[in-house]
Amino acid sequence: MTKSNMKTSVKALSLVFVLSSTLLVAGFSAPSLAQEASSERKTQRVPTLRAKVYDQLSRAQTAADAGKPKEAFAILDEVKDKANSMNSYEQAMMYNFYGFIHYNLEQFDQAIASFEEVVKQQPIPTSFEQATLFSLAQLHMMRGNYDSTIEFIEKWEAIQKEIAPGVEIPAKNLVLKAQAMYQKQDYAKASAYINQAVKQQENSKEGYQVDENWYVLQRAVYFELKQPEKVKDVLLKLVKQYEKPAYWIQLAGMYGELGDEKQQLAYMEIAYQMDYIATGSDIFNLSQLYYYHQVPFKAALLMESGIKQGKLSKDERNLTFLAQAWSFAKENEKAVPVMMAAAKLAKDGELDAQLAQTYLNMEKWQQAIDSSITALEKGGLRNEGTVHLVLGMAHFNLGDYNVALNELAEAEKFNSSKGMAQQWLKFVQTEKATTERLQAQLANSGDNSYL
Repeated sequence: MTKSNMKTSVKALSLVFVLSSTLLVAGFSAPSLAQEASSERKTQRVPTLRAKVYDQLSRAQTAADAGKPKEAFAILDEVKDKANSMNSYEQAMMYNFYGFIHYNLEQFDQAIASFEEVVKQQPIPTSFEQATLFSLAQLHMMRGNYDSTIEFIEKWEAIQKEIAPGVEIPAKNLVLKAQAMYQKQDYAKASAYINQAVKQQENSKEGYQVDENWYVLQRAVYFELKQPEKVKDVLLKLVKQYEKPAYWIQLAGMYGELGDEKQQLAYMEIAYQMDYIATGSDIFNLSQLYYYHQVPFKAALLMESGIKQGKLSKDERNLTFLAQAWSFAKENEKAVPVMMAAAKLAKDGELDAQLAQTYLNMEKWQQAIDSSITALEKGGLRNEGTVHLVLGMAHFNLGDYNVALNELAEAEKFNSSKGMAQQWLKFVQTEKATTERLQAQLANSGDNSYL
């Protein structure tokens, strides 16, 4: 799993939290909010929302719901003109409506400004203030204002500590802070927050399932902290709880990164059986695993299938690997046409050299010679000496001893093929001498039947 893929999977987390529905706009009740007070805030008397203000705000809401934002803003502006005669609660509700309409119009910066005015009005009901603070944290997260996100969520928490001391911070707050810290690239703090949120949810008496996106964020944080073992553990949870193909592939990749190739292959095999191996890159990766684990026939079959289905292109890389897999599986007849196709696409002669070696193994001497010559003509060879060695061996098998000796002498000039070339030189020289001696003896005896 690459870093870019990991980041892509987390990118959407900034929008995980939909703006809180507790903006207290739709269906608000004037008397209920006005009566609220906490144990710490009982001395803070919250003013009531008077009926005449309530009626005006209701008119604005009706216009907004009818898709008439200009009319709604005009009504609110009329209310605002009388702000001097309004109490803190009434002004807060007015700004709340401004924010609500701006938000629906996707005017997020104006919405933020309006909601910030809401919490400036004091005193207001505690639940109203907290709901607005949380919405502000979410909006700032959407706008990429990560410091402000943390600022407003911590203001929410400060109020919570007053009204409910000793009660743990809700997991959703911790996740929002973790998101902001992740975006700020403070991965250590992000890890602390998301780990606490996940632990809190996993240990919940209600048995709530951890939100999928929380695990995604936790995995991303561990990835950034270069803790692959923990990334793997999170992926195991994702595989178990959320049946998605990508998680199986990523889990296999993490086992590979941890050096556990057997588990990597096992999970890729499971994914394949579940039809999760769908992309060309996944097909190629599984084929490589088969090849690495000495199962070249499966590698070749999978590659061939991927090419036939159009999921893998018939390019040099894929054809070369397919040819290598067939060769490794001792299926030379299948390997040759694929290698020939790959060699035609290559600018250098490396594949032609491999083809020559394959022909040599198949005892097709002339084809081995032809491919070797093509390889030398194209050039760009990693080991030119080996090509001359193949030429020497092929010419020897055709009985062209002098040409074979010349090619072996060329192979001897390269360190990588020097030892083998010297052994073959001695062998060919001996065979040549033996053949010439036999021919001389037969000629002297007058028996030309074997010449």
